Amino acid sequence: MRIRATVAAVSGALALTALAVPAAQAVTDSGTPYTLNASFSNVSIASAVKVGTTNEVSVSYSYTLTHGSTVNIAASDFYTDAFLYHGSYGDTSPELYGDSPATCTPTSSTTATCKGYINIYPANSSSDGGLLNAWAGGWSVAAEAVAFNGQDQQNPDMSKVGYKDQSGLGTTLVQRYSKLTTTVSATSVYKGKSVTVSGKLTRADWEKHTYNTVGGQSVKLQFRKSGTSTYTTIKTVTTDSSGNAKTTATVNSSGYWRYSYAGISTTPAVSATGVYVAAK
Repeated sequence: MRIRATVAAVSGALALTALAVPAAQAVTDSGTPYTLNASFSNVSIASAVKVGTTNEVSVSYSYTLTHGSTVNIAASDFYTDAFLYHGSYGDTSPELYGDSPATCTPTSSTTATCKGYINIYPANSSSDGGLLNAWAGGWSVAAEAVAFNGQDQQNPDMSKVGYKDQSGLGTTLVQRYSKLTTTVSATSVYKGKSVTVSGKLTRADWEKHTYNTVGGQSVKLQFRKSGTSTYTTIKTVTTDSSGNAKTTATVNSSGYWRYSYAGISTTPAVSATGVYVAAK
C-alpha cells in the first residue's frame, strides 16, 4: 500500500502527504520528518499493464534499497514500497500503489532487494483508486520508505520519523484492455471466390466500466492455411468511427482468417480468434 496513505490510515494523526521533504532537510523541532538515509535503484517492472473494466490487476516490481547503517529495515515500523504516478511527480499526481508494503531481503549491511505488487482496481471510481481514460499511456515509477524509529504511530514525534521518496526510477504503460472480433460471410467458399471478413475493435472505458469502439485504427487481415501455425498478413484495413473493419478476400485454400491489431501506447495489441473457411 502507498506508504503515505497506509501510515495515514494506520496512525490517523500522521498526514504523510506532507512528508515529501526537501532532500537536504535536517531534523528539527517543528515536527517535520527528517530525510531518511535511503535511495532506490535497479527498478524492474512490466513494460505494459493491461487493465479492463472490472477485474483487479496486479503488477509485480522489484528494486534495490540502499540505506545508511543506522536505518533498521528489519524494524516492524519500517515500510517501503514502489508505486506509479502519471505526469509530473507531485502531491496531486494520479498514483497507483499496492495493497501491502514491499518485502525486503538484505543483500548486505546497507542494501536489500525489495519486492511487491501494485494493485489496480478499475471498477473503483477515480477518487477511490480507479482510473480515468485520459490516464492511459505512460506512467512513471517512484519508491519511498518511512522509518518510525519506535515512535507511537498514533501520536509520533514527527521530527524523529524518517522519510524518503524518489521519482523517475522507470516507466511502464497502463493500457485500456482491447478486444477484437472476426466474422466471415461464409464458412465454405469455392476456390478463387471471395469472402467478406468483418471485425470490431473495442477497448475498456475505465469511467463507464464498459467497452467502447475504437475508430481510425489500422488492423491487419491475416490468413493461416490449414496444417500450418503461422498467420500471413493479406491486407491492412482501417476501422470506421464505430470500430468496424470490413473487407473482402479471395479464398484459395482452406484455413483461418482473423484481424490483428498492433496497438498504441494507450491500447494494447490484440488478435482475434481465427475463423475457419473451407475452400471447396
